[in-house]
Amino acid sequence: MAVDRDHVLRSAAALLTRKSTATMDEVAKAAGISRATLHRHFSGRDALVRALEEHGIAECEAALDAARLDDGSASDAVRRLVREIEPVAGLLAFLYGENELWEDGGSDPWSRLDQRIATLFARGQGNGEFRIDLTPAWLTEALYGLVTSCAWATQAGRVAPKDFTHMVTELLLGGALRREES
Repeated sequence: MAVDRDHVLRSAAALLTRKSTATMDEVAKAAGISRATLHRHFSGRDALVRALEEHGIAECEAALDAARLDDGSASDAVRRLVREIEPVAGLLAFLYGENELWEDGGSDPWSRLDQRIATLFARGQGNGEFRIDLTPAWLTEALYGLVTSCAWATQAGRVAPKDFTHMVTELLLGGALRREES
């Protein structure tokens, strides 16, 4: 029987997002395969996490592409981005919490994602939509943090999945929008 790598990665991400200390035995069980089969594809936890990182980056890049970040207003682009990234928010949440991925300044693929999102926030600042006292880098981190928090809250049943995009974008944009001074 051929092993569906995407299924294994999605199963691992779902489990590890809920239980970051899960063993390789637990990951194999969640994926419906034996531990030996899992080890034939991933030599250990580090190899699995690195594969999840690669998979997560690809999924996030696809979400960025689908969100059409250069179209329309920056606020609308942020809303589209959150809507597109929602299906992989759990994977992003897991990866965001994996400290070893960020050692030595993080990997180049994450920097690429960061740059694309920061460029969107800079565009919003340049056209007067977003506050200029918050850096694009900080707004990017805030986006990751809100997506991650909402993914965890959704998985725990504290937030309805249908509210994900609204809750993330309203909190982010409510804090990022430029206010007219009185």
